[in-house]
Formats: sequence, structure tokens, C-alpha cells
Amino acid sequence: MKNLLIIMLLFSTHVYVVAQDCNSSLRGKVMDYHDKTVLSNASILLLEENIQVYSDNNGNYTITNLCDGDYEIEVAHPYCNTLFIPVTVNGETTLDIKLEHHLEELKEVKVIGSTVFDKTNSAQEVVLRTEVLEKFSTASLGDALKELGGVSTLSTGANIVKPAIHGLNGSRVLILNDGVRMQDMEWGDEHAPNIDINSAGTISVVKGASALQYGGDAIGGTIILEQSKFLAKDTLFGNTSINGVSNGSGGNVSSEITKGYNNGFFIKGQASYKRLGDQEAPDYILSNTGIQEIGTSLQFGKRLFEWGFTGRYSYYDAEIAILRASHIGNIDDLIRSINSGQPETILPFTYDLGNPRQKVRHHLGKLNLYKRFEGLGKFNIQYDIQNNRRFEFDVRRGERSDQASIDLELMTHTLSTDFKWDSNESLQLHFGLMGRYQNNFANPATGVRRLIPDYDKYDFGTFLIGEYRLNNAFTLDAGIRYDYTKVDALKFYQTSRWEERGYDVDFPELVIEDRGTQLLTNPVFDYNNISATVGFNYSSGNDNNLKFNYALAQRAPNPAELFSDGLHHSAARIELGDIRITSETSNKLMLSYNHDFKNFGFTVEPYANFINDFIVLEPTGVEFTLRGAFPVWGYRQTHVNLIGLDVSAYSEWTKEWRTEHLFSIVKGKDTENNIALINIPAANFTNSLRFSRQEWKKLELGLQSQYVFRQNEVPPNISVFSPEQQQDIVLDINSSPEAYHILNFNSKMEFEIGKQTLTTSVLVNNLLNTNYREYLNRQRFFADDLGRNIILQLKLNY
Repeated sequence: MKNLLIIMLLFSTHVYVVAQDCNSSLRGKVMDYHDKTVLSNASILLLEENIQVYSDNNGNYTITNLCDGDYEIEVAHPYCNTLFIPVTVNGETTLDIKLEHHLEELKEVKVIGSTVFDKTNSAQEVVLRTEVLEKFSTASLGDALKELGGVSTLSTGANIVKPAIHGLNGSRVLILNDGVRMQDMEWGDEHAPNIDINSAGTISVVKGASALQYGGDAIGGTIILEQSKFLAKDTLFGNTSINGVSNGSGGNVSSEITKGYNNGFFIKGQASYKRLGDQEAPDYILSNTGIQEIGTSLQFGKRLFEWGFTGRYSYYDAEIAILRASHIGNIDDLIRSINSGQPETILPFTYDLGNPRQKVRHHLGKLNLYKRFEGLGKFNIQYDIQNNRRFEFDVRRGERSDQASIDLELMTHTLSTDFKWDSNESLQLHFGLMGRYQNNFANPATGVRRLIPDYDKYDFGTFLIGEYRLNNAFTLDAGIRYDYTKVDALKFYQTSRWEERGYDVDFPELVIEDRGTQLLTNPVFDYNNISATVGFNYSSGNDNNLKFNYALAQRAPNPAELFSDGLHHSAARIELGDIRITSETSNKLMLSYNHDFKNFGFTVEPYANFINDFIVLEPTGVEFTLRGAFPVWGYRQTHVNLIGLDVSAYSEWTKEWRTEHLFSIVKGKDTENNIALINIPAANFTNSLRFSRQEWKKLELGLQSQYVFRQNEVPPNISVFSPEQQQDIVLDINSSPEAYHILNFNSKMEFEIGKQTLTTSVLVNNLLNTNYREYLNRQRFFADDLGRNIILQLKLNY
């Protein structure tokens, strides 16, 4: 009887299980997270049951005949992040699914080395990707950017290189490093950006002042360095590269490693070291041109779709020797250097970094947080801090021989916030606020009168940018920005200089203490600047694109333009600012037309920039000091026109052969005085031939031809008095060197070593060892540019 009851119980349980009601369902709607628009053809996969359905034209989906219980679904849609969602089914269950469907957010999950998206729809923008940057691992940011049309460099030898966009450099070019605007005394001609190029994933250049969210004073343009993006998953990867350099008999090593987690957290470390000795022109050693550079960074954070944060710390340290022959003791040294054709000082090769030289240290820290609000948009807030220390060492004798002649410390705090409203498919609005405090301390213990004074600087900015998409082909964008700047300085003037420049008449209220031969002054200046942009982007398919942009930009004068007063030792010239200087106002028109055919494409970009109250630094004469006679360079304001054209083209002749072509020209004129503008790059033409065969270990071979025309439009030279010759002579300081042509070669192959990839490259710059001098190299007065340079690169990805 007992056994019979057990059998009947088991049978009844089995009947109950078999007869369990599996008539439950899961239904809902798939929509965009931002604006709630429905997404059709989204895949909804029930993983446990391997049941897959798709959303209909109204975004609706339904899965029927489900048993109650816990499941996990996978939701996928073109151009969206795939989501895995746990769900409990109990009867009629409803689950609405929200996906990210905006292209702006896709760049956050692109694989390393992919192209970033436009920062502004209507501006001229070009991008350097990771594989291109790797070629310049031993070079500078400016050297890498010269690969782009419309970008040139103002340099002091081979190691101090400042990027210039459409003929403008310094404070007119904004550099954004991983979301932080660099503050590193960019005002000097021989002050290069304090950036380790090995820490960047991609670099994009926005030509003109169209990227208002970054600043309204970028009259030349904006350079944006971004970190490589990667997927949120459990991963560990990195790379190490070693470079050997023949010219300078040195090289560099760079390494980075990234650890990612499925929960979105990541941490990334990077470090690099570079060391070069004296470099060489084709016919002689360029004595005292070595460099030692250290760069390191640590980045961490958590990147989720709805919220996240990132933190970053970076350190950059560089000691840069400056060509010994460029250090002049007086005006007659400069006359002899210009006339002799080769350096006055040529010494045996050494790794020693002697005077004159620079030593710079830059610390950068930032913390950024973001939050997305469903149906509204994305909110960001960021705080960053920078400390920049600069030492400039002159050739001095006695007990001060190793003491810096210039010792500056710049501390900058910035707090910024912005909100991007993107809940409407056709209209997006972007609003932001920025506050910044900056303190500069000029150490008086150098034993030299301070070139730049102590000052406090306060900045406040706000912007509003809108983008309206009329249809799939036509997009309008416009924006406006207001910036307030206040400079509060404490500066000593020689009484004779104060009276010579007429400040005693125009600014008597600035004097707070009279010490007889010196006056202590307290200049306090306020600047209110407005910037604006408007433009459109018309695309008829993927192969035809037309952009137009108008940008109004105003830039407040920097401290060097206002307060420079004395001998700039590393530049070997006297520089004089002017406290009467006001803000520059730029009106720039840009047009860009791009067309891609099946195997051929080209881009044409004309532009015109009309700048009122343009601040120019130029040689004006000679001044006698206790050390001798030195050229005087003074700041003044005038009205200028810059008219230019950038053209690029490519052709895929076969699967293996490709050619690329770049041509850039810009004409600068001082319209007030009807003379050419100083330091405008010469027209240049670059042609590249590349062969690639993927099945041959990804072999790449390339030959590049660079032809730089002579700059025939330069300001007139000046007459100076020669103490040695006791007469006035014409100083050939503005004349430009001859045109030149150089060839560069590069090759690359990849080898699989287990699970790792080894990339080998050989680059040869100035292949034919050509003698030449570049107009925008300040050392052209004293020596030729670099001769042949062979670079061997080894990079291991792991």
C-alpha cells in the first residue's frame, strides 16, 4: 500500500510539471535613450531559450509562450552598444529597452587608433591617427602636425617646435590635452608645448576659431589631443616601442599598459624617455643641441553609459640645449653670423647639455565626471590643475654661471561645466561655463631684471552652441561665446624706460612706489571679448561634402605682449611689450569642398582672415647694454589680412600603390603699413608614394618629397649701428633663405611572435643629406637645418 501511494504521488507530480502553464510573455518597446524615438529592426535574443525576435517599425517586440522565471536577454541594433539585461518573467511582463544611438557617443567605444568624429560640423578639420603618430615617437608635436595641410611650425632648432595653423602660432593656437587646455607660457617664440606626443591616441586640428566650447581666442585654430578609446570589457593590453636615432646618436623608449574591467573601470599607465646628443647639419656638428625628455602619465576611471568619471595625472620634464652659436654677445656677433654662412662655434660631439639651454617641468592633474539624463542629455563637470616651471640659462661667468637667468612658475586652476541637450533628433544645444585662476611668479633671485613680472590672471567664459539638422544632407551650426579676462600685475620699470615710452603721461596712476631709478607699478587690465561662429555642412552622399564657416574671435593680449621689458637671454634679444595693447579681433571665412571618387579624391580649402589690432613682434633696432649691443624686438598692433589655400588629394592607382599630395599657401600683409607680415610660412608642396602588400608581413614602403618655396614676401630689413665698423649697416634679419627640396623614406613590417605583434620600421629623413635653411627656424641666421637622420623603430604590442 505504501509503495502504491509513492508511485501515485510521483505520477501526479510529473503530470503537474508537464502541464505547467507556459503562456507568459515578454513585450515592450525599443527606443533611443536621448529622444525616445523608436528603433526598428533591433534584435532581442532570449539567451536561455535561444529565441530571437526583432522590433517592428514602431519599435515594438513580443516574445510569447514563456514560462515564469529569470532570464537574460541580449539586445543589439546597428550603430548601438549591445546590452545584456536580466529580466524576471511573471505573466504578462513589460520591459522597455533604451539604447544609445548617437554617433557622438560611438567614439567612446571605438577601437584603438580609429578616426575621431568632427568637433564642429562646419569647420575645416583634419586628424592624425595613432599609426601616423608612431612615426614621430622621437619628434615633437609640431613635427607630427606638419603632416597636415595648413599646419606649419615656428622653431628654434630641431628640439623647440611650435605648431602654427594658417600662419598663426603661440597664444592664437589653443592646445587641448585630454580635455585640459594647456597653460605653459606659450607666448615665447622659443616656448614649445610641454607635451609628450607618445601619450596621445589621436590628434585633430580644427582650423579657425569654430570650436567655441574650448575657447574663444583660438584665432589660428585648436589642436585636440585625445586618449585612445577601448571597449568596457575585462582586458589587459599594452605596447612598448624602442627607437634608435642616428642624428644625435640617441633615441627613446616608450611604454604603456591598460587594464580594463567588465564593470567599466579602467587604469592606464604610460611613460617615455628620450635622450639625444649634439645633432648635425650635412657639413658640421650643431654644437649644444642635445635634449633629455621624460614623460609619464596615469589615467583611471569608470566609463558606463549613464555615468562615469576619469582622473589623470601627467608629468613632463625636458632639458633642451640651444645651439651655442646662436648665443650672441652683441650686434656685431649677429652680423658676422648672418654673413659667415656657418656657425661661429663648432665643437666635438657630446651628450652634455651646456648653456644656453632651457629646463621645463609640467605637472597636470584633472578629474572629470559625467552623467546622462534620460530624455535630456549629458552633463559634465571638470576640475584641472597645472604647474609649469621654466628655467632659461644664459652663458654667464663667475659664481652665477649655472644659475638661471629666467625662473618662472605658473600655477593654473580651472573649473568647467557643460550640458549637451540632445533629446531632439534634429536640434542639439550645448551650453557651458568656465572659471580659471592663474598665478605667475618670477623669481627675483636670478640676478637679472625680470622679463615677465608677477601677476594674477582671472578668466571667466560661457558659451552656447546649436546644431540643427534640416535633413540628411544639410546641417547648420552656430554659436556664441563671452570671455572676461582680468590681469593684475606687479612690475618694476626702469624710470628711463617708463618715461621713454610715454607711460608717465598715459599711466601715472599705475605707479605705487618710486625708488628713483626704478618704479614699482601695479597694472590692472580688464578685457571683455565676444566670439561667434556660424556655418553649414552639405553632404550629398558619402563622396561629396561642402562646408562653410564664418568665425568671429577676439583674443586678449598675453603677459609677454603687455609686459616684456629687457633682455630675453635664450633668444639673445631685447623684447619690449606695450601696456597700451588691446584685444585682437579676427573675422575669418573658410570654405571646404571634398569629393571622393572610386579611386581618387581631393579637398580644396580656401580661407581669408581679416584681423584688426593684430599684435606683431618684429625687429625694430639696436640697444646698448652693459653686455654689448643687442637687437630690439618690439610688440605693436596693426591691421592684417591673411589669405590662403590648402589642397589635398589622393589616388589609389592599384590595390598596392597609392599617392598623396598636399599644397599650402598663405599670404600675410600688414595693411596699415602696406608691408608683408613677418613669420608667414612659405608655400610648400608635399607628394608621397606608398606601396603596401598585406600578405607580405603587412609590408609598407613610402617615399615623400617636400618642396618649400622661397618666402619672397618679407618685411624690409633694418639699419643698425655697428660698434666695430662705426657706421650704420643694413642688418639682413628679415630676408628669407632659398627654396629647398628634401626626400624622406619610410618602411614598415609586422611579425607575429606567439600572441604578440612586433612592428619594425625604418625612417630616413633628409635622405639625400641636403643643405637647407627653413625661414621659420630662428636658428637659420646661424646654421643649416638637420642633415640625414635614420630612425629604427621596434614596437611590440601585447
